[in-house]
Amino acid sequence: MQELRLLLYPFSVFYDGITSLRNYAFDKGILKQKEYEVPIIAVGNLSTGGTGKTPMIEFFIKHFTGKKIGVLSRGYGRTTSGYLEISENDSPEKAGDEPLQIKRKFKDLIVSAVCEKRVEGIERLLKEHRLEVILLDDAFQHRYVKAHHYVLLTRYDLLYVDDHVLPAGNLRESSKGARRAQTIIVTKCPPDISNHEIQLIKTKLNLIPNQQLCFSYITYSKTLQGQDHGLSINELKGKQVTVVTGIANPKPLLKYLKNFLTLEHLQYSDHHHFSLQEVETIRNKKIVITTEKDFMRLKKYALKNLYYLPIQTEFVGKEPLL
Repeated sequence: MQELRLLLYPFSVFYDGITSLRNYAFDKGILKQKEYEVPIIAVGNLSTGGTGKTPMIEFFIKHFTGKKIGVLSRGYGRTTSGYLEISENDSPEKAGDEPLQIKRKFKDLIVSAVCEKRVEGIERLLKEHRLEVILLDDAFQHRYVKAHHYVLLTRYDLLYVDDHVLPAGNLRESSKGARRAQTIIVTKCPPDISNHEIQLIKTKLNLIPNQQLCFSYITYSKTLQGQDHGLSINELKGKQVTVVTGIANPKPLLKYLKNFLTLEHLQYSDHHHFSLQEVETIRNKKIVITTEKDFMRLKKYALKNLYYLPIQTEFVGKEPLL
């Protein structure tokens, strides 16, 4: 792996040059940014995925409870294009799995839409709804919009300062881009992370003045949710259980479940569209546990053996101040 990174490093230097030039153009006003009166919170990362953006968006929806909230995503993996306001009855193929998951969870508490062009999406939302705050999902690099607050997520087990720019690493831009963030959240931490380690990470990230640093972790429910009923994990002890994942980083989920169960793991790529043959393979398993995002894609097949494990974001110490 190290040898491959060395071979790819020249391409990373080239890619870094392109993204740095683009950022310079925005910083100097050569490329224009659009600002809006309504508060806009952009949540994103420097890496290519797996930092926990969806549960963090859900956390901020709860944070702004009582306000009229808009959530705008790109809708990665959908078969449609352009602006689309999401309804609970839409399909994952039409709306995108993660935006649909969020809409079905929060229903009329949010207005949810997808659009590749964030400026167009924001203006449609504001034209058609009287919103008090807009959450931009995965928009840290989308600089045509100037957000009021940037939240940058970085994984505990792979901080952006330990990574490299594509293709040698996973970063979409240089780690210098972190300077744009007002809030940096280290995600997927151990719940019992020590104060000593927190201080080490703070030193390593080398924050600039006025940046706040927070540490979050994922909590997993002990009750699985199926099509029409729940099931306690404790009921599954001693039974054959299959885990199906189509997410960027399934390791935390597997680690949690291995505390209770012996697992078979069927792993697919992030945002995977399941074929009919794969669905039949899943149907023939005894009990299948998946993620909420994957459940959105598989729900239409009415798999009675399929359950997902609800998760939510918690913070070690202080929550972010927006």
